[in-house]
Amino acid sequence: MEDLLALAERFITRNYPDATIAVVGGSTARGERTASSDIDLLLLGDGLFDDSGQTSRAATYEFEGETVEVFAYTLDGFDAWAHRGVAQHRPVIVHMLTEGRPVRDDGRLDGLRRAWTAILDEGPTLTAQESALRRYMITDLVDDLRDAVDPLERQVTASALFERIAELMLLSEGRWIATGKWLPRRLRALSEERTEMLSAPLLAGDHRSFADRVDAELERAGGRVRAGFVR
Repeated sequence: MEDLLALAERFITRNYPDATIAVVGGSTARGERTASSDIDLLLLGDGLFDDSGQTSRAATYEFEGETVEVFAYTLDGFDAWAHRGVAQHRPVIVHMLTEGRPVRDDGRLDGLRRAWTAILDEGPTLTAQESALRRYMITDLVDDLRDAVDPLERQVTASALFERIAELMLLSEGRWIATGKWLPRRLRALSEERTEMLSAPLLAGDHRSFADRVDAELERAGGRVRAGFVR
């Protein structure tokens, strides 16, 4: 780990020398790197960009044999993007800030972490309107899955349905959502049992049983929504 942190500092010195706060996140910070893992690097500083009007940048670099994914922000830029992630229930860069390994710290990192950890601990807020909209879309998808006869259509619909119902399960319990591999990870952290009951028929290709489990989770979250719903 120390070698990777040193590599990150060399990268910053060469490419973003004015970064005042730097944090390595992702699998590198957790000590869970795989053969294809990159280095996720969060950079903060008000002198990062040549254009004074620029507040953020996401870019990919090759450096010393490693792929470095950079998420760079001015302090105001980070605040704006972080609040946007919170509003979308997926505060990726906030998790990077609070959970990553520090590389640089100008003395403000602990304060930022405390403030954003408090927000993360509160969890997302699912309004009644958003819950109804999500349940409406899931109701439509589960009916489509039950009616589908084309194997490809069934598979695509089932995959989309898993994402939708998993997000609803998390949000209904005050948990943050995610994409890709992190969605099932967050779902398992919520409940191994419910995740297994939902995923087992999906992985077995038993779409009827999967639809039944979706309907059960849908009922738990407030029930089906169809006629009379106004978007």
